[in-house]
Amino acid sequence: MRLLIVEDEVRLAGTLADLLKRQGYTVDVSYDGESGLDNALSDIYDLIVLDAMLPKLNGFDLLQKLRASGGAVPVLMLTARSDVSDKVYGLDCGADYYLTKPFEPSELTACIRSLLRRKGDTHLEETLTYGDLRLEQGTFLLICQERSVRLSRKEYDLLELLMSNQKVIVTKEQLLLKVWGYESSAEDNNVEVYISFLRKKLEYLHSRVRIKTIRMVGYCLEEEA
Repeated sequence: MRLLIVEDEVRLAGTLADLLKRQGYTVDVSYDGESGLDNALSDIYDLIVLDAMLPKLNGFDLLQKLRASGGAVPVLMLTARSDVSDKVYGLDCGADYYLTKPFEPSELTACIRSLLRRKGDTHLEETLTYGDLRLEQGTFLLICQERSVRLSRKEYDLLELLMSNQKVIVTKEQLLLKVWGYESSAEDNNVEVYISFLRKKLEYLHSRVRIKTIRMVGYCLEEEA
C-alpha cells in the first residue's frame, strides 16, 4: 500500500516517512504543493498525509483542486494550524480527517488505519488469503500448509495486490505504479522478473495457486482444481 506525504519541513517529512514505513507502508514524499498535487493526481496512492502551509500551493488549495478533478483518495491533513476555523475549512475543502501538530505517532497511525478501513482496503487485514495461501502483513511470510517462505518487499507488494484483487486482472501498468511508484524508471521487465520470483516460491510451497499471465494485459491469480 502506497502513501503520499506532502510536507515542506524536510526533517519532519523524513520522520513521518520512517514511521509509516515501519508500519509496512510504501511512502513517497513531496516537499511543495505543486509537486504534491501532481503526485496526488496520479491516482496511485491509497492515502495522502497533507500539510496546510506549503510553498508554491498551500494544502487547502491543493485539496480543492484534487477534489475538483474527481480525486477520491482519503486525505489526512496534518498541520500546525489549530484554529477551529482552519479545521472547518480543511474539512470543507475535502479532508477526511484533520490532525494538528504536535501529534502522537500512535494517534496518527490509528487515524490512517481508520481512514483506510473506511476505504475498504483488504491490506488492513493481518493476513490475506487465497486458495491454500496465507500472506502475513507483519512478517512478509507466505504460508501454504506446513511450508512458509519470506518474501522481499517488492514480492510482497506484488502478491498483496494480486491477492487483494483475487481473480481480477491487474495490469502491468497498475503493478508498476503501485509497487515502483510514479517517478520510477522501472519497466515491464521488472514486473516480469518479480513475477518469476513469486512463481518459484509458489512451486517451492507446493501451492495450488498459480499466477496466470493475460497476454499483453497483466496477471491474475487462479487455483488449480
